[in-house]
Amino acid sequence: MGKSVQNITDNVSLIASADTWIEGLAVQQLIKTSQLPGMQHVAGMPDLHPGRGYPIGAAFFTTDKIYPALVGNDIGCGMSLWQTSAKLSKVNLDKMIKRFEHVESPLDESWKESVASRKVAKRVTINTYDHALGTIGGGNHFAEFQAIEEVYHQASLDELGLNRKQLQLLVHSGSRGLGQSILMEHIASHNHDGIQVDSLNDDFNEYMAKHDEAVRWAELNREFIAKRFLQAIRSDGHCTLDVNHNLVSAKEIAGKQGWLHRKGATPSDQGYVVIPGSRGDYSYLVKPVESGYDSMVTSLYSLAHGAGRKWKRGECHARLSHKYKRDDLYRTPLGSRVICGNKELLYDEAPQAYKNCESVINAMVNAGLIEPIAKLRPVLTFKTNGGCSS
Repeated sequence: MGKSVQNITDNVSLIASADTWIEGLAVQQLIKTSQLPGMQHVAGMPDLHPGRGYPIGAAFFTTDKIYPALVGNDIGCGMSLWQTSAKLSKVNLDKMIKRFEHVESPLDESWKESVASRKVAKRVTINTYDHALGTIGGGNHFAEFQAIEEVYHQASLDELGLNRKQLQLLVHSGSRGLGQSILMEHIASHNHDGIQVDSLNDDFNEYMAKHDEAVRWAELNREFIAKRFLQAIRSDGHCTLDVNHNLVSAKEIAGKQGWLHRKGATPSDQGYVVIPGSRGDYSYLVKPVESGYDSMVTSLYSLAHGAGRKWKRGECHARLSHKYKRDDLYRTPLGSRVICGNKELLYDEAPQAYKNCESVINAMVNAGLIEPIAKLRPVLTFKTNGGCSS
């Protein structure tokens, strides 16, 4: 691999350049996680940052055991990119901003038939969380209209059927309360201990069945989020890619059959992916590079899932309020606009709270993991109209 790889211990690697912002606590969490029973290798991505006990922006490969706590509560969280039929040249932001009044409420009766048919197609049987289907949620989740700012590889863009004259829509969300309920149920029974991998182990089979359905539910959630935002701007569209970055799946690595956990780590073995920046930064459409056996072991077939946080939630208002009034944060230096009616979230998700996305991309390029295809500029980022549900 390239120069952006650091081998911290025998079974811990970090994809990061010398200038990549990585907190010491995040590295400590990475090392601590590598010591769990059955853990074979741990890989930190350049967006690595501390989580609640476990780092975010990392992949973990185990044998014999799986660790639901490493996947976390937002099972199936991921990114989907849709190309709209709206022409960039016709976009009127002042008019567009007024069209999202109802995108956070439960889907109404007009969606009932579509929801039912898509649930059957996706093999989603659970009904308890239908009220949340098609909703973004809180935290760092968003729906963002984007423009293709710069093209680095036109043939790949053509392969994906993307047209830079049209508005793109990037959706970041997951399984909402469903994933949370699955993790809480596991912790109530097992604390943070792992589950022994055994086809005869009921605990293992039950968790994986619920996990897999939550992943499919999350994919369906992003689909309906995209469709209702397209409907709001009176546009059609099609999904170009949809990739999960919070999940655990069976994988053979270095000749060992095991389980690959991803917590904020985008798969590099599923084709093109989008690495999003903050709402005031560029996102990047990239193509994973097959870099050989050693590279895949070191990176665990994974990439960064975004720019990664620099600042903890809850401290952003104190850091920024003396310099930026609330109204200042509704516009970005890139000329884009922001819809966020929740004051705390507006500051917590400010661009300054995140790493520079280009530095994260460069670290992966230098490691020989990706080839940038296009740079995407935010046009309008939607977080929430008001109070933010988790």
